[in-house]
Amino acid sequence: MSLADSMQVALQLPTRTLFEGTVKELFATAENGAFGILPNHIDFVTALVPSVLILTTAGGEELFFGIDEGVLVKKGHSVNIAIRRGVQGEDLNSLNETIRAAFVEVDEEERVARSALSRLEAGIVRHFGDLRKPTV
Repeated sequence: MSLADSMQVALQLPTRTLFEGTVKELFATAENGAFGILPNHIDFVTALVPSVLILTTAGGEELFFGIDEGVLVKKGHSVNIAIRRGVQGEDLNSLNETIRAAFVEVDEEERVARSALSRLEAGIVRHFGDLRKPTV
């Protein structure tokens, strides 16, 4: 593998790509702590925890992402990051509000969906119970 001054990063959600481009630095947080990656870093895989992901573009611009749990795979000069949920913020201050708004809204939708699923499951169990009753 040759030495490089940048790496290709893809930040993927289940339904879309949140970021794809060339960066010179990446900072993230795994279960065992925060870490940084430069283009010639050794290849590895790690699980990410909910945190702030910081990418520094080749032009020196810092991009901030609030991410949920995910997986980071570094191979050669490319980094693929798959996350469950994520949002981009203009800066660290605005990112906090963006995360709160986006994740709280999704959490409420998930709560409603879980409640509906529980009602469906209870109805199915009730109907199976009715099927087992002897008919006279």
